[in-house]
Amino acid sequence: MADYHEQSSPRLLAISIAVFAVALACAAWFGWSWHTAASAASAGPAQGPAQQRDAALAAGEQAVQNFNTLDYRHVNQGIDLWLQSSAGALHGQVQRSRTSFAQQVEQAKTVTTARVLDGALTALSTKAGTARLIVALQITVTPASGTPVIKRSRLQGQLIRTAAGWRLTEIGQVPVSGTGSAG
Repeated sequence: MADYHEQSSPRLLAISIAVFAVALACAAWFGWSWHTAASAASAGPAQGPAQQRDAALAAGEQAVQNFNTLDYRHVNQGIDLWLQSSAGALHGQVQRSRTSFAQQVEQAKTVTTARVLDGALTALSTKAGTARLIVALQITVTPASGTPVIKRSRLQGQLIRTAAGWRLTEIGQVPVSGTGSAG
C-alpha cells in the first residue's frame, strides 16, 4: 500500500499544479476583462439612439426657451445665452444684430420669460448629428408699466450636434394650416 501512495503522490502533485495553472490563467483573464470593461465605462459609454434622442430634445427645448426669455435689465447676458445655445447661421445672425437688438429691448423695457409646455423631436439623424423639434411654450411679456401679457406659441427648430452638445441652428413659428370644415 505504501508503494501506491508513493507513486500517486507525484501524479497528484502534477495534476494539482496543472489545475492551479488553469485557475490562475482564468483568474488573470477574467480580471483583465473586468478591468477593461470598468475602464471603458468610466471613460463614458457611447450614447445609444435613445440617449441621443433625449439629449437632443432636452437641449432643443432649453435653447428654444432661452431664445424666448430676455430681460432688458440684463440684455447682454440674455444674448450671450442665445449665442451659447446656437450654431451656424442662427449664431451668426445673433452676433451680427446683437447691438441693434439690445438697444431695441432696452428702449422697450420689457421682460420676456418662456416656459416649455411640451416638446418633441420630429426628426433625428444620429449619424448626421441633426434633429428637428417642435416646442409648445407659454411666453409672458411684462412691460415696464402695465399688465403682463401671456401667450402660447408653437415653435419649430433645427439642431446640430457639436463638440459642446446640441445647438439650435434655426427657429421659427409652426405654420398653422386651415382645419375648418364646411358645413
